[in-house]
Amino acid sequence: MMKSPEAPTYKVGKNKSVAPTGVMSPDDARAAAMQFLGGLALEVSSGNVNLPCFPDVVLRIRKTLSDPKNTPEKTVTVVSAEPQLAARLLQTANSAAFNPSGKPLTDLRMAITRLGHQMVQSAAMSFAVQHMKNEASLRSIAGRMNELWKESISVAMICQTVARRTKVTPDEAFLTGLMHGIGRLYIMVRAVEKGEEFGMSAAFRELIDGWHASIGKAVLENWGFPEELCEAVEVQSDTDLRNKETNLSDVLVASIVLGQALRMPAPRVVKTEGVRSFETIGLSEKDNADILTHTEYQLGCLQEALG
Repeated sequence: MMKSPEAPTYKVGKNKSVAPTGVMSPDDARAAAMQFLGGLALEVSSGNVNLPCFPDVVLRIRKTLSDPKNTPEKTVTVVSAEPQLAARLLQTANSAAFNPSGKPLTDLRMAITRLGHQMVQSAAMSFAVQHMKNEASLRSIAGRMNELWKESISVAMICQTVARRTKVTPDEAFLTGLMHGIGRLYIMVRAVEKGEEFGMSAAFRELIDGWHASIGKAVLENWGFPEELCEAVEVQSDTDLRNKETNLSDVLVASIVLGQALRMPAPRVVKTEGVRSFETIGLSEKDNADILTHTEYQLGCLQEALG
């Protein structure tokens, strides 16, 4: 269970200062945002995860796939209960990223076998994000959710590529990269409930930077993800990791930095100074450039597959 940040004591009193337009003052808006984030942290750390409009089938799939007694038939049964998700899995399995031969699959079990457990979970998460983006109540943040999802796919691809240079399992690294932004997603969706009280201003987004990793870890723990994955999400911004051997956390930290470089126009600069994970993994400047080139080449197909 995560160690939640200390609950803020900020209160917006009856005599709060308000601008002439009726908009809360910057100081009071920040206090309200801090109080909101602290409340979320305490909520998820106690095991209470509430993500509006998130399809339950995604968590049922996670539970099914993590069950040692699971069978392909059980997975098919769970997926078939949501026809749109079944269609998404077939679409993913038939995409250029997973079906280079071009021979189409129509059998759901064969599609699940082709994708493997980690990619089935990834496709299910993609389905969930698309579902949430289409919800009228979340329309105001649909663009931000889409931006976050594209970033997550990029980091996932980089994680997988970096992991192949280590003893970390590439599929596990991919899923970790895909889920590293779940804390941001959780905060954004829950913030919609607050309406215009503090909105999604630049100041609020800066506050999110300090809270999303621990909240994301707690959400993933609640959903039953592996401990190592949850821990990697929690320390994703820790540039001073001192691991003797490369682990999943190092892969994620380095991949996020590489992902930031990928979003820059050429000539790209990978800001590795002070990020120990690059040394632990043994990534050279040339390695970083090769990873970015490979990711850029493959990314189109993967984004098409996952939506």
